[in-house]
Amino acid sequence: MNILERKNYQGANLLGAHFEKTNLVWANLQGANLQQADLIKANLTEANLQGANLYGADLRGADLRGADLEKANLTEANLQGADLSNAYILGGKGANLTEANLQGANLEVADLIKANLQGANLQGANLQLAKLHLVNFQGANLKDANLQGANLYRVDLRGANLCGADLYEADLQETNLCGANLQGANLYGADLQKADLKQANLNGVDLQKANLYKTKNLSVDQLSKAKTLYNTKLDEEFFIPLKEKYPALFEKHD
Repeated sequence: MNILERKNYQGANLLGAHFEKTNLVWANLQGANLQQADLIKANLTEANLQGANLYGADLRGADLRGADLEKANLTEANLQGADLSNAYILGGKGANLTEANLQGANLEVADLIKANLQGANLQGANLQLAKLHLVNFQGANLKDANLQGANLYRVDLRGANLCGADLYEADLQETNLCGANLQGANLYGADLQKADLKQANLNGVDLQKANLYKTKNLSVDQLSKAKTLYNTKLDEEFFIPLKEKYPALFEKHD
């Protein structure tokens, strides 16, 4: 195995390179071309990948704890099972993916605890069963993303675009969804206890069997625009007026 620890590959053309299980701890790969590269189980802990081109790269099981991927191109990259959480230092930050392009990327069961995805493009990305606790998704584009069963507990999704996203049975407890666009999203069975929904767009949202107990800054007007509230868990202050004025919302939806 090649030891490339702390090596400088800034701006290098590494198109299709084979770095499977390679040690790239603290490596400088800023602006490098890693398109279609094999980085399966590579150790990229705290590596500098700012602006790197990782289009279609295979990063399955890679260690990216604390890595800097700001503005990196990860379009259609495979990050299944990758670790992008906080690094060794206690209380450290997760990987930095600010304004990164993850359109169509596979992040299934990836660990993104404490990662920064502010302003990132995750349109159509697969985040099914991903660990997303304390992730910063502020202003991120998650349109049509797959977030089925994802752990979004206390995540910052302020102003995020979740239009058409699949949040089936996702954990959204205490999540900040202020100003988020959830139009047409699937929230079937999702847990939104104590989530902040101030000015969130709930037009056409499927809230069947969702848990909305003790949600913050939610209004009857917002809920009246949902696709369905069939078997939705609601506080009485919402259930009673909605049931009287919008009975069709509580009917079984095909």
